Amino acid sequence: MVRARLSEDRSVLRRMIRAGDRSRDGRGRVRNAPPVLHYGFRPFFLLSGIHAATTIGLWLWLFSTGRTLPGPFPPVSWHAHEMLFGYLAATIAGFALTAIPNWTGRLPLSGLPLAGLAFLWLAGRAATAFVPDPLLAAIVDTAFLVVLSAAVWREIAAGRNWRNAPVAAMLTLLALANGLHHAQAAERVPGDWATRLALSIAAMLIALIGGRIVPSFTRNWLAKRQEKTLPAPFGPLDKATLAATAFSLMAWIIAPTRHLTGACLVLAGALLLVRLGRWHGWKTAREAILAILHLGYAWLAAALILLGAGILLPETVPASAAIHTLTAGAIATMTLAVMTRASLGHTGRTIAADGWIVTIYLLVNFGAVLRVLSPFSTQAYEGLLAAGGIFWGSAFVIFVLRFWKVLTGPRL
Repeated sequence: MVRARLSEDRSVLRRMIRAGDRSRDGRGRVRNAPPVLHYGFRPFFLLSGIHAATTIGLWLWLFSTGRTLPGPFPPVSWHAHEMLFGYLAATIAGFALTAIPNWTGRLPLSGLPLAGLAFLWLAGRAATAFVPDPLLAAIVDTAFLVVLSAAVWREIAAGRNWRNAPVAAMLTLLALANGLHHAQAAERVPGDWATRLALSIAAMLIALIGGRIVPSFTRNWLAKRQEKTLPAPFGPLDKATLAATAFSLMAWIIAPTRHLTGACLVLAGALLLVRLGRWHGWKTAREAILAILHLGYAWLAAALILLGAGILLPETVPASAAIHTLTAGAIATMTLAVMTRASLGHTGRTIAADGWIVTIYLLVNFGAVLRVLSPFSTQAYEGLLAAGGIFWGSAFVIFVLRFWKVLTGPRL
């Protein structure tokens, strides 16, 4: 499969050269564009890191002072919106725009079109913070995910890569959830459907894509070390786990308080743990940049179990603890794991964690643990929340400092 894909990539480039297109180099990048606009991961991983670091700091300030922003969202809703449709959306964009050329054999989005997409994302962040008109803010903010979804669908259709159509479908649903979140802020749509839909999409993407890359990278690493026991291949258990995860998340979106939903979530989380155990992650403990992927998947399993437990035992398990197990824990850990690894690999650097990268992993996980523990303690709630936010945000500050030159400089 790898040889066939490389052959396809080479044939695409040969056709491009024969057609006289000299504006791109041998990797399909626009020649006269700055390095930060060569591939989607460069601007969007950098923007997502900056956004996470600044947004969490601003949120802690708003929380402690009781102030609000001029935009259409109250502080708590703005915080949730920017983590899901700001940070997460940018991270998914960086991953998708970099992976899709490998999936389809087509040229990457590069140069001015990539800059335009990044501008749409930045405009959305400004609109949600500073534009008080709900309709105008919604139009500006939703444009990014709508355009991104259309671009991904176009590439998958043109490359006939229908195997990855679920990724495009979930991007479309994320765009829908963004619009719904604006509608809820304007009191046009009742309930909290949008947040649950967006969180479910994030969880499903981790289950799907994480379920591909974690065992694959682990198998390659263990095989190089001549380990006899390798991660189990994809089989009936994996299919059952993904089906249970999808069903439980759909039930949570539709009926978030039903005991049956809670039971399904606990079962799905338990199956995710069993699936994770079949990948032999404990053998990667000495390779931090690989072990962190296993830890991110473990956070996902814990999140679903806690979500279910919060429904079954609401007086024992606070809902916010379960939500932040998914967001501050699973989403943040897995996205940082992917961003650090992809940024090194796609810029020609050795895929290994130095001291700075290990510090990033430690800080984000320590911050997530404190944030998850905070609602269990009434007296120490504010202190744990602030400390968790500081540690968590510091991880992204270090990410930006460590990877600034990597993402803005030329490939080695």
